Amino acid sequence: MFGRKSRPSGRESEEQAEPHGLKAAVHQARIEAAERTGVVVDLRDAETARLELLNDALDPVFAEMPADIELFDRGLSRGDVPRLWIDAIAHVAMGRDKRIYRFVQDTRYGRKVIAESPEIADIAQAVTRYVAGRLVERERALADDSNLALRYAHVAQKEKRRRAWQRVRLFLLAAMVGVASFFAAAWFIAKP
Repeated sequence: MFGRKSRPSGRESEEQAEPHGLKAAVHQARIEAAERTGVVVDLRDAETARLELLNDALDPVFAEMPADIELFDRGLSRGDVPRLWIDAIAHVAMGRDKRIYRFVQDTRYGRKVIAESPEIADIAQAVTRYVAGRLVERERALADDSNLALRYAHVAQKEKRRRAWQRVRLFLLAAMVGVASFFAAAWFIAKP
């Protein structure tokens, strides 16, 4: 009952063929998985190559950028989803079909698609408009900073005057309390 059963020789050859068949099936499955992985790697390489073409098309735009502006940090990241970063909040990635460029910006409310097109020229134009808009925002912020400095200087002067008047009022109050205390003490002492 618990011992080994003897197998007939005809069945033995079938069972030996099954593991060999299973080994062959596992081997074939591994080959197919490697091929799928190779296809995924090839697709990722194709995405990266397309983003590199876009990056090359954007070189003239960023060549015109003044050297003192460090607002943009353009670079290609090669991860699970390759991306061409324009700055810290905007990037270009390939769409789901891997033929459409998708230019998106991260906002506090989620991702906002700025442009989508299969053409490099269209996306390059959208990136150029985005860069120009960011440069204008920077100029406005710097202009507001200079106006803000003037406003702060004015506020600081007002604050100095207010503190000076507070000191004068405090001195006058202390003097009045002192005079009142003197008269009160003199009245109690002078009482017969």
